[in-house]
Amino acid sequence: METSYYSPDELAQLSLGSIGVDVRISRKTSFYNRGQIVVGDHVRIDDFCVLSGRIEIGNYVHIASFCALYGSAFGIALRDFVGLSSRVSVYGATDDYSGECLTNPTIPDEFRHVIGGQVLLEKHVIVGSGTVILPNLVVGEGAAIGALSLVQKAIPPWTISLGIPLRILGQRSNQILKLEDRLLTRPSDPSERHLGLR
Repeated sequence: METSYYSPDELAQLSLGSIGVDVRISRKTSFYNRGQIVVGDHVRIDDFCVLSGRIEIGNYVHIASFCALYGSAFGIALRDFVGLSSRVSVYGATDDYSGECLTNPTIPDEFRHVIGGQVLLEKHVIVGSGTVILPNLVVGEGAAIGALSLVQKAIPPWTISLGIPLRILGQRSNQILKLEDRLLTRPSDPSERHLGLR
């Protein structure tokens, strides 16, 4: 019976940099520079996502439908327990919009000025639908970003942020660290594997 996710044998044939266990990736996901994409354990990537360039995905990560991760040569790293809601876009590089140079990837490099830097989403970061994250920044551990936000600078750990321009609304509970510890130290239950839980 065919499912919408690749089978373990099919995942092995994708030629990704590496891939962990209990990984579910939609057959409708698009990959570019596959050898630079590393996927951890217990990961789910839903329909119509685009992954391009250097990308490192940790354990227990969910990437919802229509997300786009453009790591370029600078890279994107999603640490453990990161969640991206639908239509989130993350950019490791962008063109210079000043008008002093040409833009887009069809132009030879000598006429362009690409600006970039690694994007790092630390553990337990959650990002709301339609949010755009620009290059060269860190979203601190446990930070929550509301839907339809624009992230242009670093976000402190355990904060709740929202909007354009992004503003910090308050603090997020770190109770999830206790839940993480319970999850990682409990005995493994084989019946949960089909749910993507363990």
